[in-house]
Amino acid sequence: MKTTVSIITVTYNSALTVRDTIESVLNQSYPPAEYIIVDGVSSDDTLSIVEEYRGQFEQKHINYIVISEKDKGIYDAMNKGIRRATGELIGMINSDDWYEPCALACAVRCYEEKGYDLFFADLRMHFPTGKTFIKHARNRKYATSRDWNHPTTFITADMYRIYQYQCNTIHDDYDLILRLKKNGAHVETVNEVLANFRMNGTSHEKSMKKAIERIQIKYSIYRDNGYSPFYLFECIAMEAAKLIAR
Repeated sequence: MKTTVSIITVTYNSALTVRDTIESVLNQSYPPAEYIIVDGVSSDDTLSIVEEYRGQFEQKHINYIVISEKDKGIYDAMNKGIRRATGELIGMINSDDWYEPCALACAVRCYEEKGYDLFFADLRMHFPTGKTFIKHARNRKYATSRDWNHPTTFITADMYRIYQYQCNTIHDDYDLILRLKKNGAHVETVNEVLANFRMNGTSHEKSMKKAIERIQIKYSIYRDNGYSPFYLFECIAMEAAKLIAR
């Protein structure tokens, strides 16, 4: 049987970028079974833009689900989408980001050939200056978010029934990855660019105060998942790189 895929996008006042995200889902060479948009009651034109695409998704027989209600933050919204999803694989693409046309086809092909609980691939990072670079995916014993790319991540519905986002910090996404790996999840990676990421989010805000806050949060996540105190140096190195990156 054909592998079914659910894609989830969380939005809040995303009118400037959400078209790119939606169109990248609409134009997949391997269409999803459903596309779930979870909106936090946007006050701009996000919802009207979202509704513009309903007919195009229906023409492609893609179930188009739009939820707009108050939430407790981005990870709470993601959990709402996960609970509604019916696909065997679930992908998350945020409203600042967009897929390459081959993204779902690649994720499904790897799943059908090798099986996995968790999959991710290379990511093209876009700086506000126009500069780009490729952040490569890698799975190794040493745990670092430098090897992992959230917009390219696909996780099986079976895993999401056991593990969801804890809604504690801005790094709940990486916490989920560490929990999956700690509990023996089968991980597969592909060195192919499957998504694009705009470097303008909270986790990349450039200030010393924010950097220290992120170091503390990230380090606590490592420790909560059983990693060595030496991972403090990993957290510091990551934030130093963000401060100097342009």
